[in-house]
Amino acid sequence: LAGTFTTFAQDEEEEIKEGGFKKENLFIGGSISLSFGNRSTLVGANPMIGYKIADWIDAGIVFNYQFTNFRYLNNDKLRQNIYGGGIFTRLFPVNFLFGQIQAEHNLMSLKYIYSGGQTSDKANTSANSLLVGGGIAQGRMSGFNDPFVYFCILFDVSGNEVSPYTDLDGNGRIIYRAGANFPLFRR
Repeated sequence: LAGTFTTFAQDEEEEIKEGGFKKENLFIGGSISLSFGNRSTLVGANPMIGYKIADWIDAGIVFNYQFTNFRYLNNDKLRQNIYGGGIFTRLFPVNFLFGQIQAEHNLMSLKYIYSGGQTSDKANTSANSLLVGGGIAQGRMSGFNDPFVYFCILFDVSGNEVSPYTDLDGNGRIIYRAGANFPLFRR
């Protein structure tokens, strides 16, 4: 009887060790962003730190820097520098396909440049965005913590007209991102 209780106790300890935080599930990575819309261009970088919760779900924190340039029909220009951050979750129904949702808050520095040479106007603002989409991953394997690359397409579904992901008409733009994830600690 004593041997049975000892066996059960060891099994419970192993289950506890298997659950919980595992440093080998931490990863860093990031992506670059490119978007071309109606008289607009967006270029950005999005470094991230994340955690592989299970073989089918990753989550983490993302940081943003973006430069956006809009050109109006009268050749006036609007330039934005955007700094922000947020959280993301990726769901992998299979190793090479994923869906992603990402909530962000961005601070924007705007500069309006008149084509006639008048003094430029400057302003600061902020906006929330909710990016939803999906992508493909190359090199991601269940049960392993190996580096992998990915490509995804996202769309801002927040409806926020001052979101950095809208064009001059207030319509959402498609965001294309390519990036990589690298494990911090390997098994």
